[in-house]
Formats: sequence, C-alpha cells, structure tokens
Amino acid sequence: LSSYSVKQRTYSSSSLGGWKQSARSSVGYTPSVHGGAGGYGTRISRSNSVFSLGSVGSYGETSVVGDGKATMQDLNDRLADYLAKVRSLEAKNRQLELNIAEFCQQKSTVVTKNYGGYYSTISDLRAEIARRFAENQAIHVQLDNAQLAAEDFKMKYDMEMNLHLTVEADVSRLRAVRDSLTLGISDLELSIEDLNTELAQMRANHKEEMSQLSIQCSGSVNVEVDSAHSIDLTKVLEEMREQYETVVSKNKLEVEKWFQSKVEILQKEIIVSQTDVKTFHKELSVLKKTYQSLMISRQILDMKENLEEVKSRYSLQLQQLQVTISTLEIELQELKASLLRVQTEYNELLDIKMRLEMEIRKPHIEKRVKTIIEEIVDGQVVASSEATQVETVQ
Repeated sequence: LSSYSVKQRTYSSSSLGGWKQSARSSVGYTPSVHGGAGGYGTRISRSNSVFSLGSVGSYGETSVVGDGKATMQDLNDRLADYLAKVRSLEAKNRQLELNIAEFCQQKSTVVTKNYGGYYSTISDLRAEIARRFAENQAIHVQLDNAQLAAEDFKMKYDMEMNLHLTVEADVSRLRAVRDSLTLGISDLELSIEDLNTELAQMRANHKEEMSQLSIQCSGSVNVEVDSAHSIDLTKVLEEMREQYETVVSKNKLEVEKWFQSKVEILQKEIIVSQTDVKTFHKELSVLKKTYQSLMISRQILDMKENLEEVKSRYSLQLQQLQVTISTLEIELQELKASLLRVQTEYNELLDIKMRLEMEIRKPHIEKRVKTIIEEIVDGQVVASSEATQVETVQ
C-alpha cells in the first residue's frame, strides 16, 4: 500500500464560473475576473504563473504531466473567452448605467413636481388671510364706534322720550284751558247778544212811550181843573230819557270794559298759546330729528347684524383655508421626504457604482493550492481524495 500527494496549478474565476486544469505537482497564481453585485461592474486582473515541482511519497515517482504547447493554446482560448465575456459584461454595464440614469431621471421627473402653483396659491391665501384680517379689525373698530353711537342715541332717545311725555302732558293741559276759554268766549258773546237785544227792546219801548206822550200832548182838550200846580211832562220825560241814556251808556261802558278786559285776557292767552305752539313745533322738529337718528341707529344695528353674519361666514372660510393650507403643508412635507428618500437612494446607487468601478480597477491575485491523495493497491488506485485551498494576494 502506497500513498502520495500532488499539488496542482489551477485557473478559475469567481463570478463567471471559471475553468481549471491540474498537473501532478504545481503551485500557481491565476488571472481572476470579479463581477460586482448584480452585474453593475466587472473587472479582470492577470498575473504570471509559477510552476514548481513537488515530491511524492516513499513509494512514488515525481513527474510533470502535460504538454506546454497544448497548455498555452488552451490558455489562449480561455483568455479569448474571458475577453469576450469581459466585453459582454462591459456592454451590460453600460446598459445598466443607462438604465440607472433613465430610472433616476424618471424618478426625478415623477417626484419633482411643479410646486410653483402651490407656492403661488399659498402666497395668495396668505395675502387673502392678511387682507381679511385687516378688514376684520376695521369692522371691529366700526362696530365699537357704532356701539358707542348707539348707546349715545339711546340716552338721547330716553331723554327726548321723557321730554315728549312732559310736552304731551302740557299740551293736554293747555288744550283743556283753551276749551274752557272757548266756552267762556261763547258765554260772553251770548251775554252781549242778550244785552244788545235788551237795549234794543228798551229803545223800542222808549220810542213807543214817547210817541204816545206826544199824541196825548197834541190834543186840544181844555180841561180846567182846580188842582195843585201841574207837572211839566216834557221835562219829566227829558229827565227820564237822560236817566235811561245815562244808565244805558253806563251799562254799555261797563260791558265794553268787561269785554275789552276779556278780549285782552284772551289775546294774552292766545299769544301764550301761539308761543307754546311754536315751542311745540320746535319740539316736534326735534322729535322728528330724533326719530330720524333712531332710524339711523336701527339701520346701524341691522348693519351690525349683517356684519356679524359676514364675520361668521368669513371665519368659516378662514377655517377652511387654514385646513387647506395645513393639507398642502403636509403634502409638501411628504414630497420633501420623498425627494430626500430618492436622493438617498440615488446617492447609495452612485456609491455602489463608484465602489464597483474602484473594485474593477483594483487587481487581484488568487493563490490556489490543490492537494490530491491517492491510495494505490497493486498498481491500481483504490481510493482518491483532494483538497483545495484558495488565498487572495493583493
């Protein structure tokens, strides 16, 4: 029973599923082709091979198996295959770079939206909010002024209402006085008519008596009476007439004085009434002005209610605009996060590409040691085992 070990030279590739050829005893440094992750980059490094002789066991012989010319031909063929594969991988690398560039361009095209419309909308909304806020402040100031004016008008209205009630009471009292004076004037006129009627009747009676006396005196009856001294009727009648005229003139003067006094009193009362009427007219004009001011106050209050409605409506619109702005800001943040994520992915891909290119440009030397153990019995191999050790030398 005899055993021996042989070290063999091999050629291999880590990414292309390389080739190998063994000899009985050899130690070699092979060219290697390394592919990047997913085929993003490929590079090839070559080195010279060093052949050495090994030793066999105590019962074997040492020899070098192989033809140098055939080995070189085989190496040339395999090298040509490697170069073809390298060119193919370079073409694939360029295609992948184009795909990466196109993918990045598509991602940038998809993500980089036109935010000018959003920014302009946001600026317009902010300007509108500022303008509405200024209008709201101005409306608040106007409302405060209107409230103060309404309170002033209310105080004036209360004062004018009290004055109006007082004036109405005075007017009612003066109307009662006027009615009583009218009744007094009517009574006086009736009295004057009665006195004029009585005076006319007295004058008629006096004329009738005078006519009767004149008739009696014009007769031609001579009566001789033995009596006392006769009375002069003419003289008596004259005296009576004078007395009646004196009484009538006295009564007339008294009635005229009484009437004049009453007329003067009535004229004074009429003047006072006219003055009161003028005062009432003035007060009525003042009351009309107050009524107009109160109507203005009512219109102001109506405008205040309308302003409250407008304020509530604008507040609702402002809340809706704030919700829209918040939504747009959230969307903008999401878009920024998406842009940051795409930028990070692009940087990672670019870093992978650069590392692959550096890996392609960096040469590698592999040292492979293959040990074969054979058990020979009677010149025949009854058992065989092999072990390969790979080392990378920069």
